[in-house]
This record gives sequence, C-alpha cells and structure tokens, in this order.
Amino acid sequence: MKNDYSKWLLVSDIDGTLNDKSMKLPSVNKSAIERYVENGGTFTLCSGRNLQSLSIHYNKLGIKTPAIFLNGAGIYDFGKSETIYFNPITSDGEKIILDIFSKYKTLQLTVFGTDIIYLATRTCIYGYVISKLDKLNYKLCKKTDDLPRGGWGKVSFFGTSGLIKKIQNLIKTQYNDYFDCFLTSPLTLEVVNKGVNKGAGVEKLRCILGISSENTAAIGDYYNDVDMLKTVSHPACCGQAPDDIKEICEYVACHCNNGAVADFINYLEKNYIL
Repeated sequence: MKNDYSKWLLVSDIDGTLNDKSMKLPSVNKSAIERYVENGGTFTLCSGRNLQSLSIHYNKLGIKTPAIFLNGAGIYDFGKSETIYFNPITSDGEKIILDIFSKYKTLQLTVFGTDIIYLATRTCIYGYVISKLDKLNYKLCKKTDDLPRGGWGKVSFFGTSGLIKKIQNLIKTQYNDYFDCFLTSPLTLEVVNKGVNKGAGVEKLRCILGISSENTAAIGDYYNDVDMLKTVSHPACCGQAPDDIKEICEYVACHCNNGAVADFINYLEKNYIL
C-alpha cells in the first residue's frame, strides 16, 4: 500500500545536489520541492555548510522543517529560531587538530563555528574563498592562540591531494577515537567530533519529527553523504557522483545541473507515494 506525502521525509545535500555546479538552484528543483511540500511532504537540507551559509539556500525554498548543518554536528529549528542539537569537537580534539596543523607547514586550516568561520594563521585560500562566495562572517586568526576554544562544529584541512590523504590516514589510524573525517574534494578533508555525520543527523531529525524510518529518503553526490545515504531507506545520488557512491543507492538521478532533486522526487512519487 502506497503512503501519502505527510508520512515522508526527504533530505538533500546542497552543493552539487540541490544546486547545480554554478551553485544556482535549478528551477525544476524549486518547483518539485514546492509541489512535494504543498502536498504535505517533509523536505529539508543536510549540508556541511555552517548555519549562516545553509540559511541562504534554505530560505529560497519556502520550507519550515529543521535543517542539519556542519555535516550533522548541528540541527537548527527555523520555526523556533534556535539550535536544538549541537555536538562540537571536544577540547582534547581541538588540541590534536592544532598539533597536526603545526606539523605540516603547507596545510591550511579552517574552523567552522555555527555562524562564523575562522581562518587559521597562514594563507588560507580555501576558507577565504568560501567566505567571500556567500558573504559569510569570518575572522582571520594570525596566531593559533587567537582561535576560540569551544564551538568547533567542524574543521576543514586544505592541501595537496597527497598531503590530504596522509592527514586522513593519520586521523583514522591514530585519532579514530576522537574524530570522524571524510573527503569533500581531493583537496579538502573535513573533521568532526566522533559519531558526527550526516546519517546520524538525519536519524536524530527523523526521531524528532516522528517519521517512520521506512519512509525516509535522501539524495547526495559525494563521500560526506555516504552515512546519510546508508541511513535512509531510499538513497539516491546525482548522475555525476562517483561510481562507488552510485553502488549504494537505490536510484541514480540525473546530473545536478539538470535538476537531480526534482528527478528523485518524481521517482519517489511514481514508485512509493502516489
């Protein structure tokens, strides 16, 4: 027996999923989301962006569902204007991050708080660029001592692909009890508190909303989406996703430039909802 829209939770990544490669929202995605929500479906976003950055894209959709930010470190209730869940890196974890940063002189470090980004000491091209693209609040910290303590939702290391793979291996072998980490590009490694990931964030939100796990769906495009895709009952990815991401998905949608979220909504409606 097929279910009505009100029983469904659909979660989407932003970059390379909801938005196209030029970071614009395809009109077909917006129309499909509006139709899905007007019919009673629950739609929201789950992103590595901080809250300030996520809000820019969330506010274009006309939705009221709590959203997941910083790769699952936080959940923000837009209706109540409050963070209802936040799981930052521990103080011991912060010390380890800074120790790693100090040992690799070409490594760049960006620290993400809820509403501000901190660019650590050396030239921090990655953090500077993403701050400027969305006109985000940022602070350049000329010394690591200038970085705040506490509230680190995630950190991002940026460097050559070889160096980033080395840092990823170091964290997974020596500091696995402190962190989870995942590549968001060949040049960027994101690090969060142990147990934090998009999948855990979606599961927590599902429980808050009281939606059955069998009626959960999500769409993403890269490795930081894997936990989310493995958590929901109906995972999908965009057509440009790596092949090993496609293998864990029930449905492979079109390329994000052509409206992958709309494609997936159409698939869910045809096969499960209507």
